[in-house]
Formats: sequence, C-alpha cells, structure tokens
Amino acid sequence: MRVVFLAFIAASPAAAQTGPATFSLPVGCTAYLTTQNANCEVEHHFICESDPAGYQQRASLDERGMTFLAVIDAEAQWIKSYSPASGINERLLPDAADPASVSELITTGVDHYDFYSDRDPIGPVHYVGADRLTGREVTIDGVTLLETSYEITASAPDGTIEWSARGSEYVSPDWQRFFGGTGVRSFSHGEESYDERPIEFIFPGEPGFLSTRPKHGCGVAISSAPLSEETTYDHL
Repeated sequence: MRVVFLAFIAASPAAAQTGPATFSLPVGCTAYLTTQNANCEVEHHFICESDPAGYQQRASLDERGMTFLAVIDAEAQWIKSYSPASGINERLLPDAADPASVSELITTGVDHYDFYSDRDPIGPVHYVGADRLTGREVTIDGVTLLETSYEITASAPDGTIEWSARGSEYVSPDWQRFFGGTGVRSFSHGEESYDERPIEFIFPGEPGFLSTRPKHGCGVAISSAPLSEETTYDHL
C-alpha cells in the first residue's frame, strides 16, 4: 500500500495540472467511480492490488490540480491522507479509543469515534465526533444514498480546539464509504460554510469518467485558508 500511495503522490499532481483530460491511475489500481461535486472538485475512487482487502483510495482535483489524496479501510475508517497544497501527510495512530465504523452506523443508526492521528510536520491531533443516520434516503444522479448528520472536533494534545465542524453527509452501504454534503466549519477566525455534495456519479465507460476537469461551482472565490490547507483530515 505504501509504495502505491507514494508513487501516486509523486506522479499525479503534475499530470493533473499540465492538462490531460483523463486522470492517470497508479499501476495496479482500478477506478470504479468518478464524482463531479458542487464545490468545483472532481473525485476519483479506486482500489489497488497491493492494498489490504477492503481498502479504497480517493483523489480529489480542482481547477488548479490535485487537492487531496486519501486511503480508507473496509470500515470507511480514515487511514492516511496527503494535501499537496499544505504538504501535510497525516496517518491514523494505532489503538484508537473508539474506531470509526461505517458498519456500526448502518446497523445501529449512530457511530461515535475517538482517535488520534499524526500530522507530518505539525504533530498529533485528537478527533472526536459522531455520525447519525437521519432516516432519509436521497437519490442523486440515479444513486441512492443514506443521509447522515455529523459533528466533529479536532484538538491539540493539550486539549486546545483547533477546529470543529457540523453538517450532513451521505453514506453508501454498497460502496461502504461516505460522500460529502453541506455544513459549517468553525475556526478561531470564524465560521465557513461549505457545499461538497456530489452532483454527478460517473461510471467506467461513461463520458467524463476519470476526467481531470471539475464542472460544478467553479469560478467562485476560494477561501485563503480552507480546511483542506490547515489539516488533511476529511471524512472520506
């Protein structure tokens, strides 16, 4: 897994920014889905032969190129990620007090989580939060998803809150993963609302599959300090 992910980081951002219309996957990886999202990002979801069973990877691109690379496990538990804009690599630390579990969410309607990660070069951060099913099914571009509500807080080891967020997202029982939604992120300098909902689901063989060019919500001014540049954590 480590070899594939690092090769992907090294090769893909430059390729995305120099203009090819089709995203190039690392060797041994197969994409199963592209989404065009409301926030001027296009995302590619794929699996790699060298990863453990159930692992999935995701690459996000905006008009400028690569914005986020991430890996989740079979429980949609975030494993590691990389933000090219900030240069931050982030990895889940072992022995979580309460690991995230998409199976628990789907089975019981709620999943609490409590874990630490290590951010290179910043240091550790403590995440505490919960996902809850709202009871609503939402169909987007022919794909049926379960709506969730969530809250999360990120704190330094001394307990100082770095940021928090609340809002709604979507979860797919079929793919065992989350998709973005809408909400508010709170920082020391104030609050920022966001809309990261998927607008289109594009499958292999369909026009736009593995496109490097986002389509929706583009041209809107980008915040000078978005969450993705302050921390590489994403609900994934």
